[in-house]
Amino acid sequence: MNLALKDIGHNLGRFLLTCLGLSLLLGIVLAMIGIYRGLIQESLGLVRAADVQVWVVEGGTRGPFAEASRVPGDMREAIAAQWGVAAAGAVAYQNVEAQHRGATKRLLVVGAQIAKPGEAPSVTAGRAILRSRYEAIADASAGLALGERITLGRDSFTVVGLTRDLVASGGDPVVFITLRDAQKLQFDLAPAAARREAARATAAAGSTDTVNAILVRLLPGVDPQRFVREIARWKHLSAYTQAEQETILSRSVIERARRQIGLFTSLLLVVSTVIIGLIIYTMTIDKKKSIATLKLIGAPDRRIIGLIVQQALAMGLISFAAGAALINATHGLFPRRLVLEPADAVTLFGIVLVVCLIASGLGVRTALKIDPASALAG
Repeated sequence: MNLALKDIGHNLGRFLLTCLGLSLLLGIVLAMIGIYRGLIQESLGLVRAADVQVWVVEGGTRGPFAEASRVPGDMREAIAAQWGVAAAGAVAYQNVEAQHRGATKRLLVVGAQIAKPGEAPSVTAGRAILRSRYEAIADASAGLALGERITLGRDSFTVVGLTRDLVASGGDPVVFITLRDAQKLQFDLAPAAARREAARATAAAGSTDTVNAILVRLLPGVDPQRFVREIARWKHLSAYTQAEQETILSRSVIERARRQIGLFTSLLLVVSTVIIGLIIYTMTIDKKKSIATLKLIGAPDRRIIGLIVQQALAMGLISFAAGAALINATHGLFPRRLVLEPADAVTLFGIVLVVCLIASGLGVRTALKIDPASALAG
């Protein structure tokens, strides 16, 4: 006869209610891990989608996603002429708020050259940008339909294609337009501001042919690190390999979020441990006389310890299974991408087992202190 199952059946309602509360806690822990994984994928998705080996940016900066970077537009031809370069494309990034269908949409607008590195990597619906002006490719999360028009700045763009899972590190959907349109969007002034600048005679103060980065795709066999060192000699430019740019982005943009999510997850696990410990302790106190009776008839301590540990493990296993099922059923309802990896679930499962063993310690300690003679008390 399994004493743990018998005792659970005797207090089934309270046991299941406890499992329900724990399942919500463990589900939140699993969701936090998934949010962190999704945050990484969202942050690095645009960088990886470029499919290049080297990022050339303004000298002394770490790239367009970590800080401001301005590179003269004519540098793209100079970079493309270097030995080992298969293709080079200039890109511009700009956050824009657009009014559409009576709502405000916050977008990351990417300006790229047609058929060059940096353009929309894959189109899941529609076609690529073919005209030099007023065409756009939007991520599906932007809620735009094919053929729909959206106003960016002072110009209207037609959505000719859709991509999927391309968002900025902040979760803003990405919209691709041509580099020429992006530069116009970036430097165009409102009519009143334009008249003011014209009156101050500052229109010719600088060129608008600037970009945020130049993406370089190398020929097979060319060492990216060597190419980066060659570009670094130009003094006014900095260059990073794809791996370096991903590291910079992850440490600069999502490091603080990683720490915050990690702290919150740790706190939830501590709370889960405390709850399991208190419930097991309460259940042990409730059956204090039963445990004393078991001791009186000669039941070994390992039998009593097994009773308590098995109850704690059962509580953890049922709660984890219910929490995982809940998150898997509802992960599509989260406003940010939730990435659930099997390895994370296995790791959390192992942590839950350890937590249950630790939490059962309080109940075991209490049970071992029970005097068998108390079973004869009235």
